[in-house]
Amino acid sequence: MPSLKDLKNRIASVKNTRKITKAMQMVAAAKLRRAQEAAEASRPYTERFNAVLGGLAASVGGSDSAPKLLAGTGSDQTHLLVVMTAERGLCGGFNSNIAKLARAKAQDLIAAGKTVKVLTVGKKGRDALKREYGELFVGHVDLTEVKRVGYDDAQGIARNILDRFDGGEFDVATIFYAKFVNVVTQIPTAQQIIPASFEDAEADGASTLYDYEPSEEAILADLLPRGVATQIFAALLENGASEQGSRMSAMDNATRNAGDMIDKLTIEYNRSRQAVITNELIEIISGAEAL
Repeated sequence: MPSLKDLKNRIASVKNTRKITKAMQMVAAAKLRRAQEAAEASRPYTERFNAVLGGLAASVGGSDSAPKLLAGTGSDQTHLLVVMTAERGLCGGFNSNIAKLARAKAQDLIAAGKTVKVLTVGKKGRDALKREYGELFVGHVDLTEVKRVGYDDAQGIARNILDRFDGGEFDVATIFYAKFVNVVTQIPTAQQIIPASFEDAEADGASTLYDYEPSEEAILADLLPRGVATQIFAALLENGASEQGSRMSAMDNATRNAGDMIDKLTIEYNRSRQAVITNELIEIISGAEAL
């Protein structure tokens, strides 16, 4: 049974931990509002941009003049998995859920005889996957020093991926991130960005209502690289909001758990203290009777 001093020290330690988790919860709540606004503000532009590209891609179809980013290399043997996670932990299952989805995808591809390469964005994704797939890593993007993710960061990642594609290093690229829904719900998502896929874009017949100058192929050749950067930027913003929402929820749970532990330890401390006092009284009474 722990002594009164041990219980007192443990209560003080848990109280200090509760102060830290409460402070982290409040910081995450403040960051979440800005991150959520940024993610939600990017969605209309991203959706409309993809809709325009989807209309152009539908008009081009499978023509020989279609850009390589749309038509692909003609093979799907080599896959690049771009795993986008946070640089920091203490955010619940946010990082592990993205890594779990990427790990499942990699296992399926390897089982199908495909070649898998992994590009990580964020230290936590790299740490989660390096034990099993460390030999498949081809690069890492460190955003530790970035205080607020911007479009320039997304362009840098996009250039990295596009240069690898132009160099023939892979045939298909897929990004993994968490789509923000609310504070308690973030959905791990896998999205193919090369070759460009517009399954969710509505074919509203826009290509039949407009004449393009220059041709659709020329416009696509210019817009598709921007589309890759736009999708990566949207994923980074979704990740930012998801990370703060998950951290806020996790720190709230940790604060409440610390409070419950303090209550239990206080009860145990009081009972132990009462037992000590009772034993002392019994010793005093027994000594008085012996006299």
